[in-house]
Amino acid sequence: MIRVAEPHPQSGSAQESEQAGSDHQARAVQKLIHVRVLRQDAPGQESYWERHAVPYELNMNVISLLQRIAAAAKSQDGRQVAPVAWDCNCLEEVCGSCTMLVNGRTRMACTALVDKLMEDNAEEIELRPMSKFPVVRDLVVDRNRLFQSLERVHAWVPVDGSYDHGAGPRISPEAQEDTYPLSTCISCGCCLEACPQFTKIELVQREDESLENFEKRRRAAFDKGFVGAHAISQAMLFNSHPTGKMIADERLEALTSQGGIQMCGNAQNCVAVCPKHIPLTRSIARAGRAATVWAIKKLFDR
Repeated sequence: MIRVAEPHPQSGSAQESEQAGSDHQARAVQKLIHVRVLRQDAPGQESYWERHAVPYELNMNVISLLQRIAAAAKSQDGRQVAPVAWDCNCLEEVCGSCTMLVNGRTRMACTALVDKLMEDNAEEIELRPMSKFPVVRDLVVDRNRLFQSLERVHAWVPVDGSYDHGAGPRISPEAQEDTYPLSTCISCGCCLEACPQFTKIELVQREDESLENFEKRRRAAFDKGFVGAHAISQAMLFNSHPTGKMIADERLEALTSQGGIQMCGNAQNCVAVCPKHIPLTRSIARAGRAATVWAIKKLFDR
């Protein structure tokens, strides 16, 4: 809730009184932004809500709120608390690391402006970590599965060595215009958080299990889950590249294996929440057609 202190009336002429009142109001007005954060002290522990009050400033975003909360290290009721942990880096919607749930919606915290959020809900701003990834602490989550999905579909152009290969193949302006939106993906995870088919996988290391065996077991579990819209879109991006399409069959094999494109339910939530407005559903449709053609060819090539 935003609380505004009433200014005291000023004496004198009407114009002087109005001017003095405006100056006094600028000094006396105090606005408090109430923030509720879902915290968790360590992986696997129970989560709990914690409330904070932050003085209002112009042009704040959610990262600004978290910085003020961390600096104060006090809850709304005055208790000394540990600073809230969160991920961020570029602060301009490029790195993709500050994704969280803001007022129940998955989005980038750096571009979630407080003034806009208060228009929707003047009472409170609610912050939660993404629900599809294991929580490390507070708003920090483990997104290893996101990057492993990119590994599964070989989302890169293979290069033999670091020497100069000379000029690459020509790409038409039309092809560049068609594929450029796919290259703007920042691996933020918004599409995965909104996807009903992408469900949380969280494993716990056993007492008698080595870290190496635990990582193998976790990677095997990740490989059985849905790869997600981001990996499908990146597979289509590199399959359309003149050099990248040399291993197109490997990408299509990954997309038709367990956890592949067949698990997509076409909910279209991914394209609705993508901060870069990437045409993810178009990539999924193209991947479906390409996978079907590849599977039929493979069937008759036996």
